[in-house]
Amino acid sequence: MTQSPPKSQGSVHAPHLYPPYTSSVRRAPHERLIPLPAALEGLHGPVFGAGRLRPDDHDTTRNARVNGEPLGERIIVRGRLLDGSGRPIRGALIETWQANAAGRYVHGRDEHDAPLDPNFTGTARMLTGGNGEYELISIRPGAYPWGNHPNAWRPAHIHFSVFGTNFTQRLVSQMYFPGDPLLAHDPIYQGIPDEKGRQRLISRFDLNLTRPGWALGYRFDIVLGGGAQTPFEEPGHDE
Repeated sequence: MTQSPPKSQGSVHAPHLYPPYTSSVRRAPHERLIPLPAALEGLHGPVFGAGRLRPDDHDTTRNARVNGEPLGERIIVRGRLLDGSGRPIRGALIETWQANAAGRYVHGRDEHDAPLDPNFTGTARMLTGGNGEYELISIRPGAYPWGNHPNAWRPAHIHFSVFGTNFTQRLVSQMYFPGDPLLAHDPIYQGIPDEKGRQRLISRFDLNLTRPGWALGYRFDIVLGGGAQTPFEEPGHDE
């Protein structure tokens, strides 16, 4: 079932309420919003430094290993975090989480009957470098059923969280893989009103980044603001 995207209202970001994505009906505000005190915007924290990260925190094939390699297709994702003018953002914390190769999360609410992987949690974190670059080494996630509509399956995706200088400055998005036929049927992806915006969530295969005999490489840049901004999710869109 292919969903028609909502009409653009000058933003590439998904709306709070998009009925084809049924969870948004429950999560969207139904009462007038209450402004938070401006003082919250001045909180300076958390402060992250390279010393707080373990050397393998960016590598899900190693950071949860117990007694062997995690199962699945290894991937390398590399990109840059940029501001709206294309300038690199240095020293920013990026966190990622994802399902395993069988399409299951390590989460108590995930009732999918696919197997868990004892050597894989699907979580990673990294700081951007001097040129705004980051690198994630992981396993390509599997698709999974999610009950939004009949025979609904989420396309393979990785969640990206970008932190600013405090807890109020957090942006969350999803990265998809090129050529995935499930994208045409996914209301979370299709809920983004701008076609160009949707395309910015699809990573690019990169043969030069591919490591011979070991892992496929993908490029995925994240842009905060401006005409090429990456679409971000409304709070609570966590599937």
